[in-house]
Amino acid sequence: MTPAYWCIVIAAALIYACTGLAKAGGRMSPRANNAPRAWLDQLEGWPQRAHWAQLNGFEVFPIFAAAVLVAQTSHATQTRIDTLAECFIGFRLLYIAMYLADQATLRTLTWIGGMVCCGWLFVLAA
Repeated sequence: MTPAYWCIVIAAALIYACTGLAKAGGRMSPRANNAPRAWLDQLEGWPQRAHWAQLNGFEVFPIFAAAVLVAQTSHATQTRIDTLAECFIGFRLLYIAMYLADQATLRTLTWIGGMVCCGWLFVLAA
């Protein structure tokens, strides 16, 4: 498996890591599991931001995965694909950190960086 494919796996895992942070920070009770989405919507502070980072992860993941797969199947240069995929993961890690730290402007800049990586992967495939 190429490093870019591993990055798809890591990107998916980061989504669920944010879920775990939100639930751990919000001290989810066993009763909250009856309606976990409603419970997550009531969080405040950094646990709430971890939940929002999770939601954003679900939004951006399909774009990233598609970009990697399209670049791979078009036989673009593997080192470029791997580098862009790894940069995307780096931007996602920074994005999550900035979200948790309530740094909105830096969070937006890291999100843009990740999307540039996705766009560039599609360009490689062209």
